[in-house]
Amino acid sequence: MKIKVESEKIIKAVEKLAGIQLVLENVDDAKEAIRLILSKPELYKEDEQVKFKEVDVTAFQEYKTSAVDYKMVFLLEFMFEEGVPQDSRVSLIKRFQGFFEKV
Repeated sequence: MKIKVESEKIIKAVEKLAGIQLVLENVDDAKEAIRLILSKPELYKEDEQVKFKEVDVTAFQEYKTSAVDYKMVFLLEFMFEEGVPQDSRVSLIKRFQGFFEKV
């Protein structure tokens, strides 16, 4: 499953959770930030144990009106361990996206 998240949302999320303001210059910075966010228990229900294999991160620029007016956006692909039910996957990704909407 894939979702997209603007770099500014990732920066605000890390600042809210860890109290640090990151600079996202590339995919490696974004991967580190996403791992930090996913390590926080606020995203998980108490009785839930969803296991990730990995979250793959890809960067691209989204142009709104011109070549000058763009946002850095990261495409996140969630890869889960075998046996994780589809509804658990969807539930976690929904909470993850909801968290970004709140920041």
